[in-house]
Amino acid sequence: MKNYLIIGGSSGIGAAITSELSSTNAAVFSSFKKNSKESIHPIQYFYLDVLDSKQDLSFLPDQIDGLVYCPGSILLKPFARISADEFLQDYQLQVIGAVKIIQQLLPNLKKSPAASIVLFSTVAVQTGFNFHSVVAASKGAIEGLTKSLAAELAPKIRVNCIAPSITNTPLAASLLNTDEKIASNAQRHPLKRIGTAEDIAAMACFLLSEQSAWITGQILRVDGGMSSIKL
Repeated sequence: MKNYLIIGGSSGIGAAITSELSSTNAAVFSSFKKNSKESIHPIQYFYLDVLDSKQDLSFLPDQIDGLVYCPGSILLKPFARISADEFLQDYQLQVIGAVKIIQQLLPNLKKSPAASIVLFSTVAVQTGFNFHSVVAASKGAIEGLTKSLAAELAPKIRVNCIAPSITNTPLAASLLNTDEKIASNAQRHPLKRIGTAEDIAAMACFLLSEQSAWITGQILRVDGGMSSIKL
């Protein structure tokens, strides 16, 4: 039986990944911070604040076969109105949180015969958008981290990153809270719809599986064609 750890698995994309993995013959450990969840076989939910200075993950099995880091934020403001503290806070959540978790779980991941780490970026890193400087800066760092770790941890551990466009999740609720906003955002994409948590979860689960055994160090753009097709 494989063991998967989903950090930030109680809502949105993390919840969809947790649900998808629970349908396989695997044990799934899924963290929450705000959205408390009751464990139900084969999912074990647990509280975790990735910004805490001390994190006790000793209850996890010795072998972890897949790790997904999902926590994120969307702070969209004009650059001139963003404080240095806001940049630092976002970096702490998106980058330092991931670094701390990966470092802590490296011994567990190395015990797997074929471990996989999945991180998350955004289409805004490669395609410049107004008011996205905070998230693009943090996620740009994640893309660099992905490639560096893929090199350093090969061949034992694969590391890949998914870069979605806007998806219909609680994190993006303020951007998609009317039919007009949904329709407008859908039209910006070549495939003419908003992504779903399940769209992204399908790619994450593929990257965790043996079907992607020859893929590492990649930034996978699951974005409805936005980053590569101009209409």
